[in-house]
Parts: sequence; C-alpha cells; structure tokens
Amino acid sequence: MRSAASTLQKAIHQRLSEDAALTALIGVDGVCDRLLDRQRMPLVVIEAVESRNLSTSTDEGEEHWLTLVAWSKGGGHLEVQTIVARVRALLDNADLTLDGCHLVSLLHRSTRIARDGTKALHRAEMRFRAVTE
Repeated sequence: MRSAASTLQKAIHQRLSEDAALTALIGVDGVCDRLLDRQRMPLVVIEAVESRNLSTSTDEGEEHWLTLVAWSKGGGHLEVQTIVARVRALLDNADLTLDGCHLVSLLHRSTRIARDGTKALHRAEMRFRAVTE
C-alpha cells in the first residue's frame, strides 16, 4: 500500500501533466521530481513533501506541506509568475482523487519568487498544505 504522501504526489503530478495550458507553458514532460544539471527549462519540480501525523483516537489523518518550484532560464520572473498562476489555479482547493485515502483539503499557502544568481535562473517556490485521511 502506498503512503498518503506518495499518492498525493502522484495525483498532483498527474493533474499538472495532463493540463494543456500548463503544457503549453512548460512543454511535455515539464513536470518532474528533481532538477537535473542540463534539464530543459522552463519546468515545474515537485521538490519536497513533508508529512505530519494528525490522527486522533478515532480517525487517522496526515498533514502534508508540499514545495513545488517553477524554474525559468530565459523567461525570467514574468515566465515563472505565469507558470505559478497556472499551477495555483490547478491545485488550490483542488478535488483530487487519491488511491487509498481521501484528500480533505489542498490549499496554496505562499509563493516566493527569486533569481538564483549562481546559475542566472529564476525560481518560484510555491508552498501548499494538504490534509488527508
């Protein structure tokens, strides 16, 4: 049986990968779970999932903090802002179907956009909070 975090990550990957508007921005295979040195940009990386137990004496539950990062090389801040807007539209308060558990909520909590000076890249770090049971 898969963990709730793994199932949630899979559902998010699927939602983002199947969206035509996001694919138009980042290309096919533009959603991944790691940034490689020579990877084509722009792209969205599901960078981290941090989970905490929220179970009570009667119900099982978990809280998940997800970090997704949009990367751009030539398009700069405007490009990552456009990608962020689409990702947020797809995931904020989304009703995703999870295998083996139920998604109670998935909400956008913050976005931080910055230039990565060491590589002349632009990145937008998005944080989402999800609750599963």
